[in-house]
Amino acid sequence: MTCRRAVIPALVGGGLITLLLWWAGASLQALELRGTTGVFDVQSVSELRRWLAPWSYDSSTALTSDGFAGGGTASSDATRYADLYSTGMQFRFVAVFVFFLAGALLLVRRLPPTRGRTPATLLALWAWGPVAGTLAVTVSAPWLIASRGRGSHRFLPQLAGVIASSGPVVVFVALVTSLVTVFVARVAAKDADPLPRQEVPPRAARLAASVGTAVIAVSLVILSYQSVAAWIQTSFVGGGLLSEPGDLLRQWLLLGVWTDPASAPLGDWLLYRAADLLVLAVVWWALRLLPGLLTRITVPAMAVGAVCATVLGLLASQVLHMAIDDTVGVWGPVHLFSTLGNGVPAALTFGVAAGTAAFAALRLAGVRDTAVSAGDGAGGTPRGDLVG
Repeated sequence: MTCRRAVIPALVGGGLITLLLWWAGASLQALELRGTTGVFDVQSVSELRRWLAPWSYDSSTALTSDGFAGGGTASSDATRYADLYSTGMQFRFVAVFVFFLAGALLLVRRLPPTRGRTPATLLALWAWGPVAGTLAVTVSAPWLIASRGRGSHRFLPQLAGVIASSGPVVVFVALVTSLVTVFVARVAAKDADPLPRQEVPPRAARLAASVGTAVIAVSLVILSYQSVAAWIQTSFVGGGLLSEPGDLLRQWLLLGVWTDPASAPLGDWLLYRAADLLVLAVVWWALRLLPGLLTRITVPAMAVGAVCATVLGLLASQVLHMAIDDTVGVWGPVHLFSTLGNGVPAALTFGVAAGTAAFAALRLAGVRDTAVSAGDGAGGTPRGDLVG
């Protein structure tokens, strides 16, 4: 799909996810109304407040939900830094628009919803939503940390906490956004000529998928082992403003956490490990199909595709965890969805590495990109041959 056709659905998606997240943040004030606990239980209200706080423009409500307010001094600081908080939130919403726009533009161009690609495009755009939210939260985090009045105290642990706070609300918002974006993309591509699909030998595709999955397994199996994860968090100790970088490293390096079955019944341990295997299975299958779905096999397309595949794998494993969770009676039904969207920073780190490694494996296997004339898939004829 040409850039001119792809930019329309990308702009619609970027504007919609920004608008929906703004609306979700504005809804935080509704949880403060009398009678809220009559609709939701206390635990559910607290969980919903945690979900919505990162996207709320109301500094006093959001900071209170974040555990900042705690007396007259805290209330005074919240008022003092309200303008700084507002600036950080403006930057956050602009960033989520820009990041989703960039990813959606690439995905719709290289993975247009035509010729059987629609489910893949929908899933990729859905997975890209939490990534855009995480990136937006990350780049706007310094303003939000400073607005709490204690930005010089343990800055890196605070940064790690803010990055992890984008919450399940982005997952639900991204699902709605992906549906609308795909619909607009199909309308935009309606009058276009059929777009080509790459001819990738099955053996090369399996090799690339195996190499990319092995990269993901480094985080999920090796780095996420409890003793290794503890070493990552405790071995790097700095001082002053950049003290304790271990919390931040955990956010960007670990896709999960696991230990030996000695601390849990073997059946439960195997069930949770099945969720980890599900992540790897989803990543392998997505990377196996991705080269053949792309209109052009490029490093950015493979990298973004691998990131989306990793996020989808994490979502699948988190849904499996929800199915075996037995804490609903204690923490309320909303808590069941509290883990959705966890691990996205590490999925971004290792997804980019996995996509790049898969691209290199395709090249080593002799697969070459099929360049398309006349505007990259706007009805031209393929040029070049695939080798292998």
